[in-house]
Formats: sequence, structure tokens, C-alpha cells
Amino acid sequence: MTSDDHRLTEAKAMPIADVAARLELAGLVRAGGELVGPCPQCGGRDRFGINLRTGQFLCRKQCGANAKGDQIALVQHVMGMDFRAALDWLCGPAEGLSDADRAERWRKAAANQRQQDEIARRHREASISSARDIWFAAGPAESTLVRDYLARRRIGRDRYPVLSQCLRFDPAARYTIPADRAGQWEVIHVGPAMICAVVDASGRVTAVHRTWLDLDQPKGKLVLPDPRKPGEILPAKKVLGSKKGGAIRFLTPRGAVAMVVAEGVETTLSALVAEPGPQSAAHWCGVDLGNMAGRMQRGPGLKFAGLPDMADADAWLPPAWVKRLIFVQDGDSDPDLTTAKLKAGLRRAMLKRPGLTGAIVHAGKGRDLNDILMGKHDD
Repeated sequence: MTSDDHRLTEAKAMPIADVAARLELAGLVRAGGELVGPCPQCGGRDRFGINLRTGQFLCRKQCGANAKGDQIALVQHVMGMDFRAALDWLCGPAEGLSDADRAERWRKAAANQRQQDEIARRHREASISSARDIWFAAGPAESTLVRDYLARRRIGRDRYPVLSQCLRFDPAARYTIPADRAGQWEVIHVGPAMICAVVDASGRVTAVHRTWLDLDQPKGKLVLPDPRKPGEILPAKKVLGSKKGGAIRFLTPRGAVAMVVAEGVETTLSALVAEPGPQSAAHWCGVDLGNMAGRMQRGPGLKFAGLPDMADADAWLPPAWVKRLIFVQDGDSDPDLTTAKLKAGLRRAMLKRPGLTGAIVHAGKGRDLNDILMGKHDD
């Protein structure tokens, strides 16, 4: 098999849902943009997932680091085949095809890929439209529960006298989960939420970051049991829309040349209010670690290398005026992988922005900057 084998393109253009159907995988249910259920190798209940938009699968538990990948890797995982056998199973043997057959397969693969790209584009635009509707329907955050929530997190009016325009309040935000029927959503909670605008490089709102509030809880966030999984709690924060390449722009002082970027809303605001005197650096929230990092290079020995995939054209980059970029690392996740992802994001930025310098600051093991603000010590 050679690198120009037409079957590679043909296999990667197949909808992964069609591949799963051919494999007759049992017990998978639709959950948002994924098929979720027991792993065909190690079992479980919902440790196995197939992302229908990215065309990737993952076993989150016992099968290890190799139990993930694309359409070919899925066949390998389920059928116990090597790469060549899996490709033969998907596309048939390479031998015996005429030039006309090869050309027809290339044509079908290209058409299939265009169809998948169009489906993804429509889904993205619909998601952005829904996010913008939520943002523009929300009201000002001042003198609402947002103020009370931030005060609970020690980001009170004394430290943060003027709220950013990227903060809004929705007194009746709907919390939804995937319904039993594909493409349908079920509302399981309606209540107050802090809304943050995620904007792209052009300043367009492309997503909303929502935090559901409950000031009766110690940290002021909603504790919502998952009706599908007894004993488990749903996250109080959700992002709707397209966050990739975007950020929540809390503060951008005129003439700033330095930028501080943290993963979470409270961490970013904690860094902002910790700076004594008038703030001179921009403080933006990266929404999540993956967005800050962009896509990384994959392959043997590269998991912790922190090397950016420079082909990721949609990855986040700081504006051209930023000369010093500081990433804030939280201490409550895998330290090695977190560091690798932040390094990848910094390296991409420095390659794309000649003259830019970068650094990573760490809050300490088991905590983030807001934990420090609230008095939590190192674990």
C-alpha cells in the first residue's frame, strides 16, 4: 500500500455513522453530536463515543490511548484488524481496479467529503445563530445575580467596579440535554445564568458561555442532577455556538501590548482584579484548554510534546498588537497534558506572530487563581 492509495481518501470521506452501522455496533444512542454507549471491546455503559461531526471515536476507559481515531481506526478497534486489513474491509482490495474504477472512487470520495463539509457548515451556522439569539435577548449584568455570584467568588464591586460589556444576565436560561429522539432536546431546568459573549477575530459573537447560578450553593453555581445517570451531576457551565478561534474579551486597555489568557471565566477575572492599580494588560478568557491550544501534532511520542499542528487554520491567535502572551495554567487537571497543550498554543502564536514572547504561569497543584483569591492553599 502506498501513500497515494485512493482508498485512504475514500475511507476518510465516509460518514463515520455509516461505518458504525456497517459494524453493527449495539447499544449506541444519540447524545447531541455523538453516538454513545458500551465499548465493543471493554464494555461499560457510556464510555465509548463516536463524534459524528469530527468523524472520530474514543474509548474513555480501559482500552487505553490507542482506542481512538478515524474511520479506519474504528474498524481496527472493533474487528481486531491491522491497518491494511481494516482498509480492505472498508474499501475492498486495491488490486484489480482499473484506472476508470479508481477515478470513480476518487470522485465519490470527493463528493462525499463535500457533503460532510456542507453538513458541518450548516450545523455550525445554526449553532452560531442560536447563540446570538441568546446573547442579544439577555439583559445587562449590573445589579443582577451576576454581581452576587462574582462577589461570592471574591470578585466583588470593590475589586471589579465596572462589569465588562461581554457579561450579560438571563433570568430564565434553559438547560437542555439530548432527548431520546435524534436531533431533539429536552429542557430539564430553567433558571438564572451569567452569559458571556465569545467573539471571533473580527469581533463577531459566535458563541455564548453560560453559567447557571444558585447562590444557595457554596460557590454560587447550580448543582443539577443528571436524570439519565443517577448519582451524577451535570456541569453548571455550557457553551453554545462556535468557540474555536474565539475568546471572551473581558478587558482590552488602550495601548496594551501584553495579554493574559486563562481557561475559565472566574480564573480570568481573578487574574484581572489581582493586578494592582490600573490594568495595563488585556485579559481574555480562552473558553477552554483545547481552544487555547488549537490542534496538536499527533503520532508516537508526541502526546506531551506540545507541538502545534500548523495546518489548523482556525486555531486561536492573539491579535497582532500583542507582544507578550501569558497563559494561566490551572492545577486541577492532568499537569503534563495541560502544560503540553498550553505550550502548543504559545508556540503557534510565536510562529504566527514574529517577535511575540510567551510564558505560562501556574497557580499551584490542585487549584486555580480563583481558589487563591478565595483562600485555598496548595494541596
